[in-house]
Amino acid sequence: MHKKLYPFTQNRELSWLKFNQRVLEEASDPRVPLLERVKFLSIFTSNLDEFFMVRCGSLYDLSLIDDTQVDKKSGFTPSEQLKMIYQEVHDLYEMRDTVVKNINQTLESLHISGLSKKQLSKKQLKFIAQYFDVQVFPLLSPQIIDHHHPFPHLMNKALYIIVEVKDEGKKRIGIIPVPSFLDRIVYVPDGDGNYMLLEQIILHNVNKVFSNSVVCSKTIIRVTRNADINLNEKEIDEDEDYRQYMKKILKKRGRLAPIRLEFYKDAPEEIVAYLCQELNLEKNQVFISKTPLELNHLFDVISRAPSVVTTPLLYKPFEPQPNKYLQLHQPIIDQVLNHDSLLFYPFHDIEPFLLLLKEASENPSVRSIKITIYRLANHSRIVRYLARAAENGKEVTVLMELRARFDEKHNIEAAELLEDSGCQVIYGFEKYKVHSKICMITLQDRHGQLKTITQIGTGNYNEKTSKMYTDISYITSKDIIGKDAISFFQNMALGNLNGEYDQLIVSPSSLKQTCLQLIEREIKKVQSGKKGQILLKMNSMTDLDLMKKLQEASQAGVKIKMVIRGICCLLPGLKGYTENIEVYSIVGRYLEHSRIYCFGTDEDQIVYISSADFMTRNTEKRVEIGCPIHDSRLKQELLEYFDILLKDNMKARKLCSNGEYVRIETTEDPFIAQEYCMQKAMTEAKEINNQPKMSWIEQIKHWFQGQI
Repeated sequence: MHKKLYPFTQNRELSWLKFNQRVLEEASDPRVPLLERVKFLSIFTSNLDEFFMVRCGSLYDLSLIDDTQVDKKSGFTPSEQLKMIYQEVHDLYEMRDTVVKNINQTLESLHISGLSKKQLSKKQLKFIAQYFDVQVFPLLSPQIIDHHHPFPHLMNKALYIIVEVKDEGKKRIGIIPVPSFLDRIVYVPDGDGNYMLLEQIILHNVNKVFSNSVVCSKTIIRVTRNADINLNEKEIDEDEDYRQYMKKILKKRGRLAPIRLEFYKDAPEEIVAYLCQELNLEKNQVFISKTPLELNHLFDVISRAPSVVTTPLLYKPFEPQPNKYLQLHQPIIDQVLNHDSLLFYPFHDIEPFLLLLKEASENPSVRSIKITIYRLANHSRIVRYLARAAENGKEVTVLMELRARFDEKHNIEAAELLEDSGCQVIYGFEKYKVHSKICMITLQDRHGQLKTITQIGTGNYNEKTSKMYTDISYITSKDIIGKDAISFFQNMALGNLNGEYDQLIVSPSSLKQTCLQLIEREIKKVQSGKKGQILLKMNSMTDLDLMKKLQEASQAGVKIKMVIRGICCLLPGLKGYTENIEVYSIVGRYLEHSRIYCFGTDEDQIVYISSADFMTRNTEKRVEIGCPIHDSRLKQELLEYFDILLKDNMKARKLCSNGEYVRIETTEDPFIAQEYCMQKAMTEAKEINNQPKMSWIEQIKHWFQGQI
């Protein structure tokens, strides 16, 4: 290990693992409803899968290219980082096994548990044997590995049964792919909701598959492969469609280098050694789990169980509420032209924005709609309304980012659908993903004047995740924002990443620079005897320049409070460096996803919402947008929201100077910020429902007279 250049920073990957540990802690918290804890287990596992595929994959590539390259935040080389990651992950596997063991004891009593062979009755054993013989065995494709049958390609995250068999005194390896097209959950008779997993059924009947040999050992394995595909546009033929190139390169993802090997319960030494040799893996890349290797099935188990069983064991249902700024029973466009609006997802419904797009697709005054898209829901209404707008003669421009990791295929399909409907679809840049969330509607009033409606958000245009992620959506008809939006889309169409804007801060050109200047402003205020303050909320912080500037601000005496859900490479509370910085993380019912930047106090306080975290990839290598909130009411709402987050003493954890997270110690009553926001939204919705509604005659009048 080399010496760290900055004593107030820590390694990004280890910080992320601490975040995923906080997810696992939610699964172990008895105050969380039981089946919600089960969901957190599944989320923890899928998070870890993606971490290996992307982050460990990148480090692995880097270790092969240049293993002398040192991480400035921690002083580790790529190989050293991987070594530390593997050690931390081994500990997380043990933690997960303990959590699963505790949860399963309760699930078994409720008859919604995965069973082992030992737990089955004679009747159930007979059923499983018959099920295997009739439903499974004919569909298996077993293989003995020898000179005539070389070692097969093991697909990324696919499940396999691997056995060591003895035949005529000679030991050989056999392998059976677990069919992905069969239902993985097999319910057993007289078990109520108890079930057995398909891979375990195959495992316990493996003697029938290799009936001519003696099975010496057997287990279940899963290989995780590097999925971090680097695109090189020089490889694209001049006459090749960009979508077709993306389709072609996505096929490579399942064949990249192995990065992790998992065993379920048993890991026979000879099989471990054999697979490590074939897959070019080290022993520290092998992980043994007492928990099933894939946990996505848990969501299906919960959804299939009787509601009388599951309802008391889940969070009380919450439906996103109407927003006080935009009434659904009145034309949305008229309301937006009258005043600015702020939606807080998932506490508020995304419906006002969807209706805004729907109205825009049909309103004869609307001339154009332009939008950036990074991730979409399946069967997206947004895509439907954009397509309808194009079919109705509106000019519709969609900047579609095809490289949204693991959503590439979905975005390609959406792009093709939109193009077929008459939309102009353009794509991002070779070295810069377009991650901004902006939509602009241009309309012409009855006097011939052009007006704009601009929506800027912190999260994706995704109806599904708007009910699961905390995000902020700002909708305005302010000309100063609209002019910048016009310039932004023109610049994107011309491939200009260095456009100048009056209000918006846009990476890679001005977002980081503006934030550095605003931090410097707070430093100078403190130096002149005034109060300096910075409030930041985001998902991650890794940008070294911004962290160094925040550390400088802390030394100057600026008070800095941050709510950072995931990675935080800046260590707070270090004497002489960051003693004026506090960092909190909230992991709760909803994924904290919104980004808020606040600089200053009182009248000179500047507040932005943004699509960007303080990560180098966001500030330097992506197209991101930050938007100032000028409306005093909306600015106050954002500041109050930040205060609510800081009051959380149940789901929040405080980051210590050693990189560990601790619970909030308090004598105050328990307070959960997300629950407070839910209750606040419901209270406001009741007040909205008590307001007089516009009659249908008034609505028609609005429509004909108010054609903007």
